[in-house]
Amino acid sequence: MNLDLLFNVAKETGNENYKNIAVRHAMTTMRNHFRPDYTCWHVVSYNNDGTVEKRQTFQGKNDDSSWARGQAWAVYGYTSCYRETKDTTFLNFATKIADMIMERVTTEDAIPYWDYDAPVTAETPRDASAASVTASAFIELSTMASDGKKYLNYAERILKSLSSDAYLAKVGDNQGFIIMHSTGSLPNGSEIDTPLNYADYYYLEALKRFMDLKDINY
Repeated sequence: MNLDLLFNVAKETGNENYKNIAVRHAMTTMRNHFRPDYTCWHVVSYNNDGTVEKRQTFQGKNDDSSWARGQAWAVYGYTSCYRETKDTTFLNFATKIADMIMERVTTEDAIPYWDYDAPVTAETPRDASAASVTASAFIELSTMASDGKKYLNYAERILKSLSSDAYLAKVGDNQGFIIMHSTGSLPNGSEIDTPLNYADYYYLEALKRFMDLKDINY
């Protein structure tokens, strides 16, 4: 997800080493962070020789679960890797993750629970930040993939949910934030059913991308 920093530095300085490092990192992550079903672990710890020491998911239900925001970071990151490299390896990987997300998120409003494998009860918190990141990624992905319309349609569905009274705060409420009902780190008892700045950021980015794509102005 953070590789855009390296890609941008490469463009600003003309030093391709930064881009090369980003590409190598993305390839290594593709190889070691993902399961056969294209869900991903949160953290991979490496030994000094580059072999994997262990795989963990600190902010998800357990090490082998699919933490919702982690899956969103994944589709966003590999979509941006394709944008910067035009290597179809990244595009193909991003679409596989996107298809997994659409299959695994079974909520009626397309806003995922905080972890795809969390037991679902009336009290299970959602993660609107994961939805915001996913929506923004899917809009960009829709302009790249051959069957992009399904990703745009899914992103529009998310945006409609986030823009409804269920998630969009009234002015002056929600501690001044825009989006309600995000989850930071439930296992650590931190930021549960609360606003998060990156939920707002990627919601606004998704809206802008959607407006630009549809040539909408206000």
